[in-house]
Parts: sequence; C-alpha cells; structure tokens
Amino acid sequence: MAGDAGQGSDRASSPGNRIRPANRRVAQWARDYVRLPGIPDEYIGQDGAPRAVWTRFFDAFAALTPGDIERRFGAADRHLREAGVTYRAPGENSERIWPLSHLPLLIDEADWQQLIAGIVQRAQLLELVMSDLYGEGRLIAEGAIPAAAIAGSAEYLRSVCGIKPPGGRYLNLYAADVGRGPDGRWWVLGDRTQAPSGAGYALENRLVLSRAFTTLYKSMNVERVAPFFEAFRDSLRASADRDEPRIGLLTPGAFSETYFEHATLARYLGFLLVEGDDLAVSGDRIHIRTVAGLKRLDVLLRRVDSNSLDPLELDASSQLGVPGLIDVLRKNGVVVANMPGSGVMEARALLGFLPSLSRRFFGEDLKMPHIATWWCGQKAAREEVLSRLDEVAIEGAYGRGVPGFAGIGPVLASELSRSERERLKTAINDRGIDYVGQELVRLSTTPVWDNGRITPRPFVLRVFAAATPGGWTIMPGGFCRIAEQLDARAVSMGDGARAADVWVVSDKAVSAATLLPAGDTVRIRRIAGWVPSRAADNLFWLGRYLERAEATLRLLRALGTQRDPGKGAPTLLHSVERIQRLLVTWGAASQVTRTQPAKIAAEALQSEDKFGSALSLVRAAQRTATSLRERLSPDAWQVITEMTERLAQEVDDDDGVVSAAELTLQELASFAGLAQENMNRAAGWRFLEMGRRAERAINTVRFARQFAYEEAGGEDLDILLTLVDCQITYRSRYLVGPLLPPVRDLVVLDPYNPRSVAFQVSALNEHISSLPTLKEGGLIERPHRLAVSLQAMLTTAEAAALDTKTLFALEQDLLNLADAIGSHYFPHGPNASRPEKLTGLA
Repeated sequence: MAGDAGQGSDRASSPGNRIRPANRRVAQWARDYVRLPGIPDEYIGQDGAPRAVWTRFFDAFAALTPGDIERRFGAADRHLREAGVTYRAPGENSERIWPLSHLPLLIDEADWQQLIAGIVQRAQLLELVMSDLYGEGRLIAEGAIPAAAIAGSAEYLRSVCGIKPPGGRYLNLYAADVGRGPDGRWWVLGDRTQAPSGAGYALENRLVLSRAFTTLYKSMNVERVAPFFEAFRDSLRASADRDEPRIGLLTPGAFSETYFEHATLARYLGFLLVEGDDLAVSGDRIHIRTVAGLKRLDVLLRRVDSNSLDPLELDASSQLGVPGLIDVLRKNGVVVANMPGSGVMEARALLGFLPSLSRRFFGEDLKMPHIATWWCGQKAAREEVLSRLDEVAIEGAYGRGVPGFAGIGPVLASELSRSERERLKTAINDRGIDYVGQELVRLSTTPVWDNGRITPRPFVLRVFAAATPGGWTIMPGGFCRIAEQLDARAVSMGDGARAADVWVVSDKAVSAATLLPAGDTVRIRRIAGWVPSRAADNLFWLGRYLERAEATLRLLRALGTQRDPGKGAPTLLHSVERIQRLLVTWGAASQVTRTQPAKIAAEALQSEDKFGSALSLVRAAQRTATSLRERLSPDAWQVITEMTERLAQEVDDDDGVVSAAELTLQELASFAGLAQENMNRAAGWRFLEMGRRAERAINTVRFARQFAYEEAGGEDLDILLTLVDCQITYRSRYLVGPLLPPVRDLVVLDPYNPRSVAFQVSALNEHISSLPTLKEGGLIERPHRLAVSLQAMLTTAEAAALDTKTLFALEQDLLNLADAIGSHYFPHGPNASRPEKLTGLA
C-alpha cells in the first residue's frame, strides 16, 4: 500500500483531532463513553471531523439508556446461541458461537460508490484473465504473465484447460478483502475466487443486528442485501439449460469450518445442500441420489476446493468430490460455480501483474489498487525484497502460509532471530517463486463496543460481487472481520476475532426488499419433492437417537422413583437391579450395584464415555441434526441445543438426576410436537417418523422382555406400564392390579395404544407404502415385505402366547426391518448408483 494504513490511527489519536460531535447529545456520548488512547479511523474523515454517517448513528444510539443497550446486546447474543450460529476456527474440531460485534461498520454512499467501481472492474479483469489462462493462453505466450507464476500454483488445473465453462462464466461469485488507507481510499488486500465464504454469515449478521436495533436500523436508511441474493440466485438459474433447474450447494460436510453458512445459504436461496456422496455421474449428467432414485442436477454452487472435486482427474485421495465431474464439464452437462481452477486467481504471485493487465484489457489503471507486491520469482523483484527485507512482509506466493515457517500469517524478518532471518533469505534466493514481498500494512480501525465503552479495532471488509446477465451486482455491505489487536496485519476468524454487520447508509429512504416473488408471478405448485438419500439417512437416525435418549431417560426416572433406602424390600431391589441391568446392556452404565444406585443413575444420565448415556445420545442427535441445519426450524434446533446443555450440567444427587431426566423428557416431547405439527408431510418427515417408530418399537419390546417375563410380579409390570406411559389406560380398562396377559396385550399388541409395538409397526407400514418403489416388476420390496409380515403377526397374535422367546424373536425382526430400511433407501458404495424408476406401457 502506498503508505501505512496505521497512520490514520496516529492522526486520530493526536490531541488536535479529537471528535467534534455535531450536536450536544453526541458530545455527551463522546464524553461518557469514548475514553480512548485513539479514535477509530472510520469515525474520522479526511478533514479531521467525524464522518456524517457515524454522527447520525451515534446521535440515535446515544438516546438509548445503558440498560437498554445491554438488553439489546443480550438479545442478539441469545439469538446467536439459541439459533446455533457457529463456526470452526482453522485447525479446530469443536464449534464456537459466532462472535458478532454489537456495532455495525458504517459506509456512506460516496465511499460505497468508490468500492463498487473498483470491485466491478477487478471482477471483470479476473474473469478475462481466467478465460485466457484456461483458453488461448496469449497472456503467457506474449509475456504479460510469467509462465512460472501460474505453473507454481496448485490451483492451476491442467484438466480444465480447454473446457468452455457451462453457463459461460468462470467466476459466478467473486469477493475482495479490502481495507481503508491513510488517504481515505479503499485498497484490496486479497482476492477470493475459489469459493468465497462469508456471504451467509453476512446475512446472519444483518438478521441479528437489524432485530436488535430495529428502529435505529430503519432510521439509518440501510441498503438491503436481499436484492443481491435474488440476483445471484436468478443468475444461477439462468445459467442452466432448462427452465426450472435443480440447483445444489456442494459442501464438504458438517465438519467444515463454515458449515453453518452453507446451510444458511441453501435454506435462504432454496438450494439443495449436498455432499459429494450425494451425487453420481450417470451418462453426461450429474445426478442427486434421492430416496426416489437419481434426479438430475443442473447447477452446482461449490464450497469444496477445486482439487477435491473429482478424485478421478484431480486429487485421488479426495472423498469430498464426485468421480467423473470434470468429464461432465467437458460435455457441458452441469454448471459449476465457480468453475474448477478459479482458485489460481487468488495467488499473491499475480498481484504485481494486475495493474499492467488492467491497462492491457481496459486501457486504464486499477480503480482500486492493491497493496504493493513483489513476486520473488523475478530477479529484479527478488533483489528489491531482499534489499528491503525489514520493510516488507513475506507471504507465500500461493498458499495461506509462508513455506518453511509455521502459521498462516505473514513473516516479518525484523521479528526473526538472526538464524531464522538467514534461513528466510536463503529460501527466497533458492526458490523465489514460492514467496512474495508485500508492503507492511496496519489496518484502519472501526468502533467496537467493549465492556461498556467504544474502542478502536482493526478490520478487514470482504465485498461480494455476483455475475448476472446484466453485469456484476455488488452486495450492499459485506462481511467484516475485526481483530482484537490494534497492530493486526491480517484478520481471520480465530482467537480474539469477531465479525460485524456492514451498513451501507443512504441519504434517502430505501425500499424493503425480499426474496419472495410477487404473488402474480408465481405458478402455484403442490409438490412434496424427494429428499436426498443422505438427508433421509440423517433424519432416520435423528429419530432413532432421540428415541434411544427418551428410553434411557424413562429408565432413569423409573430408577429414581423406585429407591426406598429404609425398607430395602427384596421385590424392590429386584426391580432396581433389572432397570440397572437394562442400562448396562444399552451401554449407559458400567455395572449393576445395590450399594450405589445414585452413581449408576448419574453415569447413565451424563457420562461422556458411555455411548448409551442420555448425554451421549443427545449429542449424537445434535451431531446428526447439524447435517440437517437447512431442514430444521430454529425452534427445533433450539430444543436440541437446550437438551444438550441441560444434560451437560452437573447433578449432585438422585433428585437432580430425576429432575434433569423429567425436564429433558419434556423437551423431547416438544421436539416431537414440532415435528408433528410443523414439518411438511414430505419424505423427510416420513423418514424422521420411521426412525422414531422403529426405535420405539425395539425399545418397547426390550422393556416388555425385561419386565413382562413369565414370572413377573406386580412391581415389574407396574414399572413397564410407567415406562410406556400406559398407567392411566390400564387402570381405566381393568379394575385389578397389573396382570401379565392384559399388560402384554396393552404394551405389545394393542393397535390403539400410541406407544405399543403394534401401533409403531402399523405406522411404519403406512410410511413405507407411501415411499416410491425403486425396483421394476411390481413385486413388494423387502422393507415393505418385513413390515407387512410383522403387522400380520401382531394382528393375529394372542397375549397369552407372548412369552420371552417370542418377544426376543419380535425384537430381532424389528432390528432387521430397521436395517432393511437403511440398506434400501440409504445405499452406499456401488449400490448407491440406482437408476430412476422406469414406467412401461401396458
């Protein structure tokens, strides 16, 4: 950068440049809250006075009381936590709650127009360069770009050379990281062309902050972001070769650092969220594996790096991509946004050549320059960097880190030991193509709310551009990352970093925008659609995990209510041992004990080591639900999150275990109610229900085997009725205490009892018969055949004949049915490539 962006901080912190608010209210605000060693750069204009946009903001903000401010901030934080807005820092496995700054970054119209002009020109330039690099290759042939600068990048994919991108574009979505310089202009810090992230988080930031400060948001005339997403969605639709294309968003999976964003974008844009295993090549097309067979996919918005997209032609070890995808691209069979190989334009090695390329293509300089960069693959540039080693930052020419040095940030020679400095110089001399030197940059600062005060923090703004038939459309705002250290030179979402909403403020009122089309332009449709096999698999297991957790919690509640230390009656001890034995069999507890039942209960409730404990099962459900974020409502996700948090809290005694179990059972009932009342009766709902019904039937048979055995007494039968919520029903039907035949009939055979085995099998039959037939010939398929057989057996069985051996056989049949559903509708490996159902003529 032609100067140090940090000079803005030095200027603002001098005594002569203190904020001079435009009115008394803001002056009072400044006296009460702004007690800084320096004033945020963004607050001060080039004339030394506060920018008008910030004056407007703090004029309205100062009208809020401290209590009101904290209440609104708390509401924003609560929404992030309850909605499960998360991310993973680079190199971490656990998720973090999204760290949203409570104050937005404000940009006025004049600044924004400067940004738009620079971003549009830069996006056009990069598209033209990519078209040449993967096409005619004139830039390299004529010496405009050294061949080594391209060949050194792992993102330059020779497999893609000569392929004309389906849809006509290499870049459908572009982003630039920018910062403000000391002269008030914006400078590009880096280009994002691979699969730019952050747009989904920008959307979530806007949602949270606009709700927390609704009146302030409206009064500031903030430009809406919905038109940008609408234009982007429509451009992807237009790129396909049929009128109503099917669009998928390809994600690496739930362990991606930004998986929440992928789910958010898929839900907001109406795309299918898919993983590589969900897709298959058939003929010259890409298809989605669904529970109804293969369905054609027209457009793929990818969030997987290029090298991982096709193990046949790119990285053979990748399990994230689709074998044969590159060949489908050659045959114009699918639109991939962005085109594989587009990551080559992110190489810092190319930055030094962009100014001359701009003059070559446009006959003008870059409207928004980038920081001064020297690629060490050229002798003159290498010598320049080595001669000024203490004045520049050394970066990798192609990757996130510097080759030979730990970390992902720049290396400063002035901060290295003598031996490390010499090692760096030797590395640059020996293999200069891997290194660039960049002018040192200290980012300008924006106001941040910190412990009740406003403080300056460095920031990077990521601005997004979408390619549309009418040209490039820029998101009004973007994704702002804020560092915790004042001398930050780069910002990533790691320790101490936070994000901020970005408000582009207009002088006039803005119209409300939405992605919802006008009513008279929509063709009414009533279609359920078919769920991808992986999503159906996850829904099925989500239902099973939740039912398993419920069964464990019911056992724990029964165990807690059976304790009677004073009497210690043999029948009571026998029943307690049976409950414990079942918990041990299910992997929830270690061993049966008469002396420490409270320890067994606590272990079965919240042991992290036991796979069958309630906590482990709810966490398994939460992990599964994470892969379904685009399909679950915020309320459903909140219930799952609350269950996990509740079971993770330490309990001190038996009463605490029983209380936690009862409260969690109530939350499980809430989730079941949400699924029953709010989910569309499509295939996804059916698989969730099938998982619940199959697991409940299995658990109920196990309860019956354990407590309705041939010699079972009243105590055991009473426990069984409690476990399956049938106490009231039994007492209303029979005027005697629990007896074996009527209890067995009610629990196993009664089709009117919603918790009986027969009821679950009947529901499974209904769901399976509503799903598509995957085989030709008209023969009943295995899951349906097993379900029909089970229902027939339960319909004709008599309670007196239900001995332990029969119940065990019934349990095995139910387990076989659950396995048959999985192998039939969620196939993996070679069996996953199923043709769509064919219809013949009569």
